[in-house]
Amino acid sequence: EDEKVAADVLKSTDYDGIAYVADATNLKRSLFFFSQLAALQKPMMLIINMSDIATQKGIEIKYGKLSEKLGCSVIATNARKREGINEVIKNINSLQIPSVMFENWGKTNKDKILNRYKQIQNILNGCVVFNDSKQESWSNKVDKILLHPIIGSLIFLAVLFLIFQSVFSLAEYPMQWIESGFLGLNEIIEKILPAGILSNLITNGILAGLSGVVIFIPQIALLFFFIALLEDSGYIARVSFMMDSLLRRFGLNGRSVIPLVSGVACAVPAIMSARAISDWKERMITIMVTPLMTCSARIPVYILLISMLVPSDATWGIFNLQGIILMSMYLIGFVAALGSAWVMKWIIKSKERSFFLMEIPSYKMPRWSDVVLLILEKVKVFVFDAGKIIIAISIILWGLTSFGPGNTFKKIEEKYADEDFIIQHSPDILATKKATEKLEASYAGQFGKLIEPVIQPLGFDWKIGIALITSFAAREVFVGTMATIFSVEDTEDTRSIREKMQLAKNTEGGKLYTAAVAVSLMLFYAFAMQCMSTVAVVYRETKHWKWPAIQLIYMTILAYFSSFLAYNLLS
Repeated sequence: EDEKVAADVLKSTDYDGIAYVADATNLKRSLFFFSQLAALQKPMMLIINMSDIATQKGIEIKYGKLSEKLGCSVIATNARKREGINEVIKNINSLQIPSVMFENWGKTNKDKILNRYKQIQNILNGCVVFNDSKQESWSNKVDKILLHPIIGSLIFLAVLFLIFQSVFSLAEYPMQWIESGFLGLNEIIEKILPAGILSNLITNGILAGLSGVVIFIPQIALLFFFIALLEDSGYIARVSFMMDSLLRRFGLNGRSVIPLVSGVACAVPAIMSARAISDWKERMITIMVTPLMTCSARIPVYILLISMLVPSDATWGIFNLQGIILMSMYLIGFVAALGSAWVMKWIIKSKERSFFLMEIPSYKMPRWSDVVLLILEKVKVFVFDAGKIIIAISIILWGLTSFGPGNTFKKIEEKYADEDFIIQHSPDILATKKATEKLEASYAGQFGKLIEPVIQPLGFDWKIGIALITSFAAREVFVGTMATIFSVEDTEDTRSIREKMQLAKNTEGGKLYTAAVAVSLMLFYAFAMQCMSTVAVVYRETKHWKWPAIQLIYMTILAYFSSFLAYNLLS
């Protein structure tokens, strides 16, 4: 599909010329597409990039001689260091139609391709010289380890393990500072503004929802930092190659690794990247299982629940136990994706035979400016795109929790104004009881009570039920919803959302968020399709509502029964 898009544009669009960028380390293969473009008889320029890596590998390119043979400008560049860019700009208005003639002789397509490569090789003879290089042997030695089916897989797991350890340990202090900052801001606003609807809206609606977004910026930034390092260094491409044989057993192929790994960031672009999979069946299976990968939107939910479940200083040997649990959630998502793919392998029928061919990129030091830009972009998307949804829902939810049908709130006020009732309780207990009754009687409370029987077998109460519904807009809305609900329930309590949830009681007076409830909730979010954007992009990529409908149904069933089993086994 990606080659077809390029070909259609080149054949149908009006343009002045073509600047073709080739790989200096694999010029023979790069010139095959150049030979096809030359047949269009359009003015061209050949830009040979990664010239520094070619030199490291002992490849010497005689650019002037190659330019004479092709009959167009040939310019060496190192785009990472912006070397040769000025030369490209200088020549962009003086492109030439290549004078070289590529014959299309051969009886079959296979013959034509082999013969075309012979012509390209004749052009390169005398223009490209290969010298001995220590760099190449070093790369091959490293690949023998990293691409080993057993050792390479263990190294990949170790890399993931270190990443998740770092996400928790390095982000702990910034998270505490952000949490303290919002609590201090709440106190300042309460002192400045008089008690009333406006003050309540800002502190318990807007700021409660906003804190549920901003507090997770350190983890999001760290996660994307490590993802950028793995991609820029060339390691992810090697993971694709290494896992091809494993994934084929489940109806996928090595190209499926890119959408699956990208799904760790966000399922929407990950599903779109499945277009690169040529086989229809493997592409459809990849699209159907990618949302099971743990995306960044689930991180706030996991971080909140894990921090409630396990103390920050809890360790397993030298390792942080919170990081181990976080990694296990990622592995659970990956295993669920493979299991679902294996089932679909037998259900979805196709006569196509697929293959996996890829060029392993050279090892490179990450370009730090690109890494920083990626982190800023992803954090910006998380804060502004998800933040807008979270704050909007928080404000709506504040309204639904602050008002109730008919005169229910008036009756509660009258009940708690009765002197006989007042003398039975202390002021603090009285305020908490009144806020709790108002919350249960509110519009949100009524709706939560309506769906509570369905989710009660999972260990969830009506408050979690409200969060499950609102977080269908975006998974991370769960945290903002819980922050709003607990803020409305007790406006005098200045503790963090984590502390409030840890102290929450069930109807019997016991701890509400037990280990069983926390694990049940994490599994529900691990498997449920809690994202409208993902549903929309699956429809756009498959051109049919059948596929997102099937995806929504099977993921909901998987989430419900996994949570049900976990809660009842751990209770």
